[in-house]
Amino acid sequence: MPFVALLVILAIAAVVVMMVIGTYNRLVSLRQGANQAFADIDVQLRQRQDLIPNLVETVKGYAAHESGTLEAVVAARNAAASATSIDDKVQAENVLTGALGKLFALSEAYPDLKANSNFLKLQDELSDIENKLAAARRFFNNSVSEFNAAIQQFPAVILAGMFGFSERPFFDVGADRAALNTAPSVKF
Repeated sequence: MPFVALLVILAIAAVVVMMVIGTYNRLVSLRQGANQAFADIDVQLRQRQDLIPNLVETVKGYAAHESGTLEAVVAARNAAASATSIDDKVQAENVLTGALGKLFALSEAYPDLKANSNFLKLQDELSDIENKLAAARRFFNNSVSEFNAAIQQFPAVILAGMFGFSERPFFDVGADRAALNTAPSVKF
């Protein structure tokens, strides 16, 4: 009889250990998925930031006396490029988006700029990047949502704190959640 009790205890211990390992591995997988999704956003942000100097140079040729707007775009781009945390990136990208909006509004005042093929090409490229960025944000926020939900579910909630898993912030661009599901338009 003591041998059977020992086997039952060992079987229960083995099941518990397997559950802990399975839960830990699932949390690691979800965290890695969120990390990869953020890396995808980062790629799109870098492409957007790399496009901005060409856009500013094109606008300079037509609207050189609009230096305040151009300087604001360059400063916002530099701040966005140097941001490291998700919250810092979100804030910097919001400022950059506002500055770009002002830059594109200039094209209305300068018909030659608005008709410039290089400006139009850059505007199309930026619009394409914005569409990809919106999709990457949706994917990231979905990954974060799955991860955050997983660390709050039983039995993971018990293990999450012990193993250093904590909630991750969403990449929220200051708009409501419904707006995150549509790509912003940069054409005016």
